[in-house]
Amino acid sequence: MTNVPALTLNDGNQMPAIGLGTFQIRGGQGVNQILTAIKDGYRSLDTATNYDNEGAVGEAIRRSGLPRSAFFVSSKLPGKYHQYADATMAIQESLYRMGLDYFDLFLIHWPLPKRDHYVEAWQAMIDAQTRGLIRSIGVSNFEPEHLDRLITETGVTPAVNQLEVHPYWVQERMLAADQQRGIVTEAWSPLGRGSAALQEPLIQKLAQKYDKNVGQIILNWHVQRGIVPIPKARNLNHQRANLDIFDFSLTPDEIQAINGLSKPDGRLDNQDPNEYEEFD
Repeated sequence: MTNVPALTLNDGNQMPAIGLGTFQIRGGQGVNQILTAIKDGYRSLDTATNYDNEGAVGEAIRRSGLPRSAFFVSSKLPGKYHQYADATMAIQESLYRMGLDYFDLFLIHWPLPKRDHYVEAWQAMIDAQTRGLIRSIGVSNFEPEHLDRLITETGVTPAVNQLEVHPYWVQERMLAADQQRGIVTEAWSPLGRGSAALQEPLIQKLAQKYDKNVGQIILNWHVQRGIVPIPKARNLNHQRANLDIFDFSLTPDEIQAINGLSKPDGRLDNQDPNEYEEFD
């Protein structure tokens, strides 16, 4: 089993340096796939209400036989529950679905600034944290102006900002913004969902140099930049390979070379956080 290092968040809690993304992993088959990952060493599990699989993740945790304290469990608040009372009940319902007493991390899934209720949602999460339902609170897909509004209006800085980051959408601007505010950046779709980035000659060359596969090069690139990747993987071999990234280091020049692959239109689904209206 790989020994996964941990990062210390701005609230003093610790978070594994890599996690398992569970988007589209559902039902009985999903439980078995998550169990496989747990047996191979994953302890950080990332889900969301909108993934419709909180129950499967919770069931895998119960079947693992490991104590609750062994896991770092994250979920996310959907946009339709941003108003304070709705957010308060949604957090509780997510815990009921998972069969858990608390979340290690809970995120606002999207800011939805056109609806303009994300500060209310944040206050509900602050209060849920005070009541012990959440250990660390954070956000996902938030821009600097959204972060600053939360901090200014509530006095509480998010511990984590989960963003789309991969070699075609490098997010240097947002990584710097998060670092300036003491926020850890997490990466969703860190491999670009099997995008052409996996075929990039630069990355393939680095894979040969370090005797790793291209996915491992990309995940190491995230870790070296201080980002926590949460790759989705159903297959045992992929799960195992994604954990095996902590025994080598890319050079600063190699990191910069991968950064140079970024594209102005590199987002996977063109989801601009200032415009995107989250699915309900």
